[in-house]
Amino acid sequence: MAAVSTHYPWYKKEDTDAFFALFQNNIANFVIIAITMLGMGFPSSIVYGQVLPGAAVAVMVGNFYYAWSAARLARKENRADVTALSYGISTPVMFVFLFGVLLPAKQLTGDAEMAWKVAVAACFISGAIEAAVSVIGRWVQHHLPRAAMLGAVAGVALTFIAGEMLFKTLEMPVIGLLVLAIIIVGLLARVSMPFRLPTSLFAIILGTAMAYLIGDAGTERFSDAFTHLGFYPLLPNLAWFEGLGLLLTSMLAVLTVVLPITLYNAIETMNNVEAMEAAGDKYDVRECQAVDGAGTMIGALFGGVFPTTVYIATVGAKWMGAGRGYSLLNGAVYALATMFGLIAALAAIIPVSVVAPILVFVGISMIATAFQANETRYYPAVALAMLPYFANYVMVRFSRGAGEVVGDISSAIVVMGQGALFMAILLGAMTVSVIDHQFRRAAAFASIAAGFSFVGLMHAPELSFNAAPEFVMGYLGMALLFMYFFFQEAARQR
Repeated sequence: MAAVSTHYPWYKKEDTDAFFALFQNNIANFVIIAITMLGMGFPSSIVYGQVLPGAAVAVMVGNFYYAWSAARLARKENRADVTALSYGISTPVMFVFLFGVLLPAKQLTGDAEMAWKVAVAACFISGAIEAAVSVIGRWVQHHLPRAAMLGAVAGVALTFIAGEMLFKTLEMPVIGLLVLAIIIVGLLARVSMPFRLPTSLFAIILGTAMAYLIGDAGTERFSDAFTHLGFYPLLPNLAWFEGLGLLLTSMLAVLTVVLPITLYNAIETMNNVEAMEAAGDKYDVRECQAVDGAGTMIGALFGGVFPTTVYIATVGAKWMGAGRGYSLLNGAVYALATMFGLIAALAAIIPVSVVAPILVFVGISMIATAFQANETRYYPAVALAMLPYFANYVMVRFSRGAGEVVGDISSAIVVMGQGALFMAILLGAMTVSVIDHQFRRAAAFASIAAGFSFVGLMHAPELSFNAAPEFVMGYLGMALLFMYFFFQEAARQR
């Protein structure tokens, strides 16, 4: 008797909650991009006419592909509860491209259009590198402990998502705390909202209405909202090709920023795919890295300058019970909103404190998953892997001034924040190996950390030889210690 095929819906109520969570994550990045680039001196014609449409194309392509991929997985496993992977611009990568690629290019060339073309070329190369890295993606996933990878993801979730968004929530405490309570009741306790509205939608409607009623949001928001309305067609251009000549000649140094952050992006994708497997949906990490690289390259063809990745919010969407509809809707809405300048309008009308609590939920769901997906004996490894992102958060938020800001606290904060993802994963991997008494494996991870420190992937502001000699010696010392215990245990077993 043939098995009954399970219906996998195009859209369901739970997709609405997940859509608002993913939409807010991406819209926050889009708004930061616009404000920062305008502040750097880039004209609105480039920001609203090229950069944001290019980013929207990448987001649309990736979300549509992952919705199709979810449907394929649902058919393969005959399940209706498959959640599509979220897709968007990685916040840490975005800041690196803003201040490590766009700003230096603008300062060196003195020409906004030329700097934009250089950044487009850098973005295209970044996508090509990630697509190439996908060849070894599954091997890396197999050899890196889950606790290390999920611990690193949890570090991002704690600092850049849950922590950052809790700050935003409390900027309007009367509104923010009420909305946070709605999120906790609806998404954690699974209590139905009035009129059977999705929790996130109900929270946004009520929070926004109250913000205007009690005067926390002024009417000037509406006038600001419609300043940049217009039509910005999604059209390809040759900016990436023109910028390529400049990038590979007079601005070759920019590539020293692109390479490590691309490796970061590839590992972030791997981590988030691993997190989704732990939550119940198994996707091919190599395919996802290739798709992320291709999406980044396509975005660059349309003028985008920011690499895209499988998004950390996916597990939050899984917890919400989302399917593929939220991904399809997110891609379509971003394309339309960018084409007509509606992103800035929406961001201006809805106070950040109203939507921030949704992202607090996304962050805490990621942290919870990192622990739930591992045995209790690996909890210390998860916790240790989270810690480098405290330093990385300071590095990103204070950029070049981080050293002066935190100098009186500790000189180690800056170097710890440089290459935090690599440090998080390798420290977590060493800890897991030691817990399992696999000391030779722990020594191998320590040696890799020494190598990364030597070339500047960790604990250094840029790639160079012998970039962080003290850390090289420190990690080699760890490797020797682990090998001592390896030989000691081997001698006992004879």
